[in-house]
Amino acid sequence: MKNSSLSYIELSKSNLIHNFEELKKITKKNVRIAAVIKSNAYGYGQNEVVKILEPYVDYFQVNSVGELELLRKVSKQKTFVLGYIQICDLKKAIKLGCILSVFSKEQLRNIEKNALELKIKQEIHIPIDAYLGREGILESEWGSFFEEVKKCKNIKLGGIYAHFANIEDTKNFTHAGKQIKKYKGALNLAEKFGFKKLQTHISATSGLLVYEKNKGENSIVRLGVGIYGMWPSTYIKYLYKNKLNLKPVMSWKTKIAQIKTLPSGHSVGYGLTYLTSSLTKIAVIPIGYGDGFDRELSNKGEVLIGGTRCKVLGRIAMNMFVVDINHLKDVSVEDEVVILGKQGKEEISAEEIAEKVGTINYEVVTRLNPLLPRIIV
Repeated sequence: MKNSSLSYIELSKSNLIHNFEELKKITKKNVRIAAVIKSNAYGYGQNEVVKILEPYVDYFQVNSVGELELLRKVSKQKTFVLGYIQICDLKKAIKLGCILSVFSKEQLRNIEKNALELKIKQEIHIPIDAYLGREGILESEWGSFFEEVKKCKNIKLGGIYAHFANIEDTKNFTHAGKQIKKYKGALNLAEKFGFKKLQTHISATSGLLVYEKNKGENSIVRLGVGIYGMWPSTYIKYLYKNKLNLKPVMSWKTKIAQIKTLPSGHSVGYGLTYLTSSLTKIAVIPIGYGDGFDRELSNKGEVLIGGTRCKVLGRIAMNMFVVDINHLKDVSVEDEVVILGKQGKEEISAEEIAEKVGTINYEVVTRLNPLLPRIIV
């Protein structure tokens, strides 16, 4: 059945599963995999991704109680909530069923209080600030934190985790090495406090590819960007050339809204940033920065029409922009326009867009408007 949406995102089910299996091949057999589906599954569509991956993963990972609530509409899979949950939402999160991250002793006591009221033994994982300087417990507080956990009768400490700060963009492993040493120090101290057989996790996709591989250093890996067919960096992509085949999962498509020919010297779009130098045939494309097509692509982005690249003319507006179609012969209103993905032999990747706007591939996709339909193909 032909899709009737004006602008929509297609997700390749087979490519998503393929990427998971590719990454699983280099994950040691006894290591569990958490699929990261925070921020609308990096823009791919949270529950659409969940429905595909649920039979394959050991855990899902979200960031907020809102994401957890949405997830529970389609899945009862074990789930990490690694973002901060405010006090008034703790009871809801515990009722929904999850593994909570703890940011402070105060939050720990509030989790204990709510778990006691609900008569639930709540599992937590403690984040360690191992030279990341973001969330997590500093070394000076480890001992007193573990003491506080021991006092909590309705809390089970299931694991301790950390996160790499700079493992994907560099050949220099010095900082990552310092982080691993610091993290292991926290695990050793936890054992002295009587917390044994804890689950451990420090690696996202980049950590798996650079550090863990088939070694199985930790019991869980948290895989996000790689599952969606994106490389954490060009350096890691180079390292795995001909060794690991990640396939793009997303295509973003729309349709031509209007076609017309502008005379020479005619301005295009807000700010008069483009003037035609001759008769110019243009197509109006009905998406803009409100949908996630970055305004920084004004006068330098491209789209695919009829398997051919067409340049953006003028500024991207909130809900539309213009492209040059002078070079196209057979083109009509409502012809398919590919913003991201393949059409014919041409392809526009998230990496290409990221380079043009000065960001990373997974920011490009994460910022796509969640109201755009996600269609599994």
